[in-house]
Amino acid sequence: MAATADPLQRGFAAPAFSLPGIDGRTHTLADLRGPNGLLVMFICNHCPYVQAVADRIKRDTDALRALGVNAAAINSNDVTAYPEDSFDNMKLFAAQHGFGFPYLFDASQAVAKAYGAVCTPDFFGFNADLKLQYRGQLDASRKQAAAPDVRRDLFEAMKQIAATGVGPDAQYPSIGCSIKWKDGE
Repeated sequence: MAATADPLQRGFAAPAFSLPGIDGRTHTLADLRGPNGLLVMFICNHCPYVQAVADRIKRDTDALRALGVNAAAINSNDVTAYPEDSFDNMKLFAAQHGFGFPYLFDASQAVAKAYGAVCTPDFFGFNADLKLQYRGQLDASRKQAAAPDVRRDLFEAMKQIAATGVGPDAQYPSIGCSIKWKDGE
């Protein structure tokens, strides 16, 4: 089932977290923060929307790192119901796409709830003060990658945030698979 990210709540403070990464380390919000911002992405392995853009996510996060914007991805899906999103499969997915950023597991789903994440992919772009400035799409891709020359909405927004601390006024919500919540939640 497709879901659409909620609109931007500019100035929303990034909720703190401490989550295990596929690299064997525990990562915190404070440790991940870049000098010019932080991109927090809610993704998973099995979602066709994520699969369609995984290589573009890698491309854009690599370019953002050079601008002082760090990135982290968080998988909050219920892995009992969706074993393809398991921690071991996260390692395989990240290796397959050459992720150069921490890929973290939110087993309790508390971090996804604190951020208000609703879909995969769901992108949260924070400035250097960890205040939300972008909540939008990577680009016009959906279940298939858009044309190679499509506008790089996320990259351009985060580039602006790195330079000015403020995101663009025009933002288009991300669309993807709904986060797979545990039963009863």
